[in-house]
Amino acid sequence: MSKVMIPEGYHTPLPNYEMQRAIEFIKSNFQMNLSNALNLRRVSAPLFVDVNSGLNDNLNGYERPVKFDIPDVGVDGVVVHSLAKWKRLALKQYGFHPGKGLYTDMNAIRRDEEVDNIHSIYVDQWDWEKVITREDRTVDYLKQTVRAIVQAVCETSEAVNVAFPSIRMKLDRDVYILTTQELEDMYPDLTPKQREDAICAKHHSVFLMQIGKTLASGTKHDGRAPDYDDWELNGDILMWNPILERAFEISSMGIRVDEEAMARQLKAADCEDRAELPFHKALLSGKLPLTIGGGIGQSRLCMLMLGTCHIGEVQVSLWDNDTLQICREAGVEIL
Repeated sequence: MSKVMIPEGYHTPLPNYEMQRAIEFIKSNFQMNLSNALNLRRVSAPLFVDVNSGLNDNLNGYERPVKFDIPDVGVDGVVVHSLAKWKRLALKQYGFHPGKGLYTDMNAIRRDEEVDNIHSIYVDQWDWEKVITREDRTVDYLKQTVRAIVQAVCETSEAVNVAFPSIRMKLDRDVYILTTQELEDMYPDLTPKQREDAICAKHHSVFLMQIGKTLASGTKHDGRAPDYDDWELNGDILMWNPILERAFEISSMGIRVDEEAMARQLKAADCEDRAELPFHKALLSGKLPLTIGGGIGQSRLCMLMLGTCHIGEVQVSLWDNDTLQICREAGVEIL
């Protein structure tokens, strides 16, 4: 059964040709604004990695990566879920120094994703990572970085409104910052997603910190792999989506684990066996740089800035027949 929801009276905001122009405009402008804001350089990135490298993102632990054999290489490859760990290794190999970082176009397949208005099995995002010092591993540095990203988003959105006068999206530059525990304390009777909706309806631009930690209620707000973000120094950037009337995650990010945080979180997640993988060994022995990084959804940003209600209006993927029929009857142009 389709999970798609079409707002009453909604139609795709731009014809297909203009939609493609607008998508290209957003992507070229935002990556320039982001790289300037965070001092990033574009690099090439893998679509797949060695299954035994420990470099793939395990997400919540149950998602199955797309796996295939490579006869001439003699290993099995897995399509990346994200580049959270690969980027940190690349920063060392490419010779980046503190204060400088990289960004890249990341394309992935998440075949176990539950597809709906904002989720697709095809993932396209800007993955970025930056070398920091140990003194930068603070909440203040994290907040400073979040505000710089939100400013880059808002600058791009304002440029879109000028280039495409029929688009009039207004995003809020002021970021309201709180922890998942503070959010649970504010709305103890709501589910995590309902809490996000409530806080974003009130503040519009929100950074929700400490994703992955167990809350006072004994539950987690959301899952986060134990071997890249420090659960004390991470979070999600959320913005209010007026078309869907809900919180809209545009980025998952954070200061990455150091040796102590990696060991502590592997133990808490009951996956200490990962410590024997090449990436994890290098990190635990202090051979990788300290970093901050994240992913910013390309199609998510396009949806938000252009005011579309379905991710299929701004990216090409596969959809069930019920979803396609519902969209067709509602005048929603799925690519």
